[in-house]
Amino acid sequence: MSKYDNPMSRQVFSLPDLIETQYDDLEEKARLVLSFQEIFNIQRIVLTGCGDSYAASLAAKPIFEMLTGIPTEVVTAIDLSRYYCEKHMGVDCRNPLVIAVSNSGTGARVAEAVQRARLHGCYVLGVTGNEESPLGMHSDKILKLNIPEFEGAPGTRSYMVSVMSLLLLAIRFGEVRGRYTMDQAMDYRYDMRAQGEALRKLLPQMESTCEKAAEEWKDLPYYDFVGAGFDYAAAWFGWAKMLEATGKVAMHINSEEWFHLNFFARDAKNLGTVVVGNTTNPGLSRTKEMVHYANVLKRPLLVVTDGTKEDFNGEEGTYVQVPAPKYPLNMPLTQFAPVCLLAGYISEMIGEKYGRGCEGDWSFAEGGAGVKNSEIIVR
Repeated sequence: MSKYDNPMSRQVFSLPDLIETQYDDLEEKARLVLSFQEIFNIQRIVLTGCGDSYAASLAAKPIFEMLTGIPTEVVTAIDLSRYYCEKHMGVDCRNPLVIAVSNSGTGARVAEAVQRARLHGCYVLGVTGNEESPLGMHSDKILKLNIPEFEGAPGTRSYMVSVMSLLLLAIRFGEVRGRYTMDQAMDYRYDMRAQGEALRKLLPQMESTCEKAAEEWKDLPYYDFVGAGFDYAAAWFGWAKMLEATGKVAMHINSEEWFHLNFFARDAKNLGTVVVGNTTNPGLSRTKEMVHYANVLKRPLLVVTDGTKEDFNGEEGTYVQVPAPKYPLNMPLTQFAPVCLLAGYISEMIGEKYGRGCEGDWSFAEGGAGVKNSEIIVR
């Protein structure tokens, strides 16, 4: 165990067991939460949430479209609650299906979003651990999460469970709609559960690599997280964890926009750059080009991949390997683990409190008040 062991890293090391136990809890729930007719009625899907739940939605969006063939979009809770066009809500058969994710279910914006969605005729599936929460009370159906308690840290375990719940729903929807056989659906699911053991085997190496990177990067003032398509959610999530754990300036961007925007940042040698690039991603060629030019700029570079340095043309950088599942749809379950280790170790090394400890100028956020205590307007 690292000498910089901390609550966030301990959450990461708990993930292998959590993947296996949560699969056993959620697999049947995801199969039964909607009826055959409700699944056949779906014409469009809207995924929504805030913070980590929004990142989980980003991770699941391409999987829903790939497995179900149903047009799927990710909409922030505030956009769904205040700006989403009413003409696209409440069409035939109570479409779209709005899947709203929040473990606590207490965020004001998510509660507002699902109330507006139902007001205008959408069908709402809440993914939450709190049936009595505003999200639970204003959902038509609930996929109940049951995440065992663990010491507090920026959401790592809860993120994995949110991603797993959405992937299981996507597998079920595609199965019911005849996109593949029941045997194929079960093989997707078995591969999902197997990611626990796959992660367990890689964690020692992952820990060593991320600890060394954190020691080299702890004094850097800025961080950049880059990914495209299937990998963008992990980059977005890494940006979020770095902000929560360390309070340092961080950015997130896709590999194409990096060439249009973040590419121009000054002081490149002090800009720690984390690139998420799995070898099955259709956008990998652009990510490889991005890695090359990050090296030209002499940026400190960490590449999170299921492959090796050779898959990136031997480009210099620190490479941390994540599991390579049989089916790439299951990659979001584990590929975020290194960014949590990196952020947790840096936080520990510099003596920073998670979320600034909700002290001083940050005291207004104590107990999540900053996201819970907000005026709800439904129209």
